[in-house]
Amino acid sequence: MPGWTQILIVIVLAFLLFGRGKISDVMGDFAKGIKSFKKGMADEETPSTDDAKIIDHDTVSEKVAETSESVKKATK
Repeated sequence: MPGWTQILIVIVLAFLLFGRGKISDVMGDFAKGIKSFKKGMADEETPSTDDAKIIDHDTVSEKVAETSESVKKATK
């Protein structure tokens, strides 16, 4: 575990290299990213309001037959 002097040295070097404005921009972007992530997670938890569609076997069979016929005609 780093000591408090090592942490202080790293912080001072970061300020010298990047400056106050750049670090505050990075921290602001980091906070926006966390907020966006939390919002995305909250959106996932809400149940979908779309009702499940019931698919009729006969309807699907008819559509498949129509599609296969149109493909056969197109390839001739």
